[in-house]
Amino acid sequence: MARALLIVPTYNERDNIVRIIHQILAEQPNCPGVELNVLVVDDNSPDGTSDVVRELQSSEDPTEAHIHLLSRPGKMGLGTAYVAGFRYGLEHRYDYIFEMDADFSHDPKEIPSFLREIVHYDLVIGSRYIPGSHIDNWPKSRLMLSYNANLYARLITGIPVKDATGGFKCFRREVLQAIDLSDIRSNGYAFQIEMNFRSWRKGFRIKEIPITFADRHAGTSKMSKAIVREAVGMVWKLKARAVMGEL
Repeated sequence: MARALLIVPTYNERDNIVRIIHQILAEQPNCPGVELNVLVVDDNSPDGTSDVVRELQSSEDPTEAHIHLLSRPGKMGLGTAYVAGFRYGLEHRYDYIFEMDADFSHDPKEIPSFLREIVHYDLVIGSRYIPGSHIDNWPKSRLMLSYNANLYARLITGIPVKDATGGFKCFRREVLQAIDLSDIRSNGYAFQIEMNFRSWRKGFRIKEIPITFADRHAGTSKMSKAIVREAVGMVWKLKARAVMGEL
């Protein structure tokens, strides 16, 4: 049986983490031939998110054996959390490795759709900007910022992906093995662009599937002006490194 690891980075997600883990694992019957596992990568959340995950792990419910935790010493950023999760997934020889948010902006019910497509592709991206997709509860200003950021990234880098900044995706392990994770330069939402770009430059097959994206149920957004600035500059750095043959 193939094994999938869903990496869920957290910082102050106590209000969401139990429900999101349970809803992910509840999709197991809908994923024949694939065992689902969750890896929470927590950055020492002051609200005790790690403690909540440890309580789940210590319960007698047999499904809790599929819950794993990486507790880091402090807030180190989204990109480094995913890289830590990727390393964990490769070390433990998972076949498919997901990125997924803890705040229910990504619906666990869509996990089976990713697993159906990853059989034929190397990277499957949940897209907000292709036919069949839908975005709930976003103000028009946020929607336009995200849409234009993706258009900008596509124009500068040439990457044939409509939603290059989306954070709901599934990699085959071979993709992550082929990418030098120690060379990842970005840490915010630019991380998503960089991982997609590196995968594309390596010649891997990429598939976008439509998803319904909803604004977070609880907690606060991690978006900041610094994250936006990083993404704006990162696309030029990626293009320059590609031209110089470094990627």
